[in-house]
Amino acid sequence: MYAAAAPPTRRTVLRTAFTAAVLAGTAAALAPVLRARRPRSVTAPAPLAEETYRGRHIAVQQADVWIDGRRLHVMRRADGSYLSGINHFESFATPLELARAAVDELGTAQLAQAAPHHG
Repeated sequence: MYAAAAPPTRRTVLRTAFTAAVLAGTAAALAPVLRARRPRSVTAPAPLAEETYRGRHIAVQQADVWIDGRRLHVMRRADGSYLSGINHFESFATPLELARAAVDELGTAQLAQAAPHHG
């Protein structure tokens, strides 16, 4: 009636193994891309500190500082203190202290709009 199936040849086994490896590698390479495309929450966490200082609105979220809705570029030093382009010769213990000093330095001037980040 029916003949028994012949055992797979070496070529068939290698081709199957190669195909499985290619599929696994492609899946591993695409996984981060597919995860990144998932919609993320659009709500930003609330600022850690928010206040009006000398008539200016300051918001601090971790090391991000905004003055009147414009972002102040802040850098963290190796010793844990903070500095900015507004007062880059002086370090401050916290981002809030840095923001207040920047307001003092700015006077009535506004921060420039942030340039787009090039990465």
